[in-house]
Amino acid sequence: MMYNRIKILRTERGLSRKELAEAVGVNFQTIGYLERGDYNASLELAFKLAEFFGVPVEAAFSPRPFKSLAEQLAARAAE
Repeated sequence: MMYNRIKILRTERGLSRKELAEAVGVNFQTIGYLERGDYNASLELAFKLAEFFGVPVEAAFSPRPFKSLAEQLAARAAE
């Protein structure tokens, strides 16, 4: 199982699933499947999405669940 932040990245930018799908060349349903965790992106699609959002691929996809915002803030405060 791969985890991703596609929904967060998409909504932060005010994009619809359809707009994102058109930008990376997939069906809008694929974006929905990715966001729900029902589908794992191919390596090519993962790189396309990361490039579109301007983030490293590991910031958008991970084999482990992403830490919550509260956990990330607590870790930074402890540094």
